[in-house]
Amino acid sequence: MLKAKHTITMVLLILSRSAFADGQCGPFRLSAGPDDGWFRINGARPETQHVTFLKEKDDYDNIKLEWMMATNQPNVWVGLEYIKRNGKAILNAEWIRAGVTGVDQPRRLATYDCVRVK
Repeated sequence: MLKAKHTITMVLLILSRSAFADGQCGPFRLSAGPDDGWFRINGARPETQHVTFLKEKDDYDNIKLEWMMATNQPNVWVGLEYIKRNGKAILNAEWIRAGVTGVDQPRRLATYDCVRVK
């Protein structure tokens, strides 16, 4: 039986620290924030965060998290998509160039396996 996706924005959802262990996905370190419901990526709070439960509400083994992060390069952002299915996680990343010069740039994409960090 298929269940409807449950999408919740962070305004409505405060993620518990116990629901997620710190993770390392390529060069990105993911950790729960200081009880504000926001993740930290390499210690920084993302500009945006969107949560989708893929099977059932509050099923943290089947979840998708999407973030947008500023980088230290002018007019360059990174969009991150964390997908965890049945306990196995990956992180997709896309570097996005803003402004007129970014339109002509080739897309830069990467996918990383995620591992728990103690």
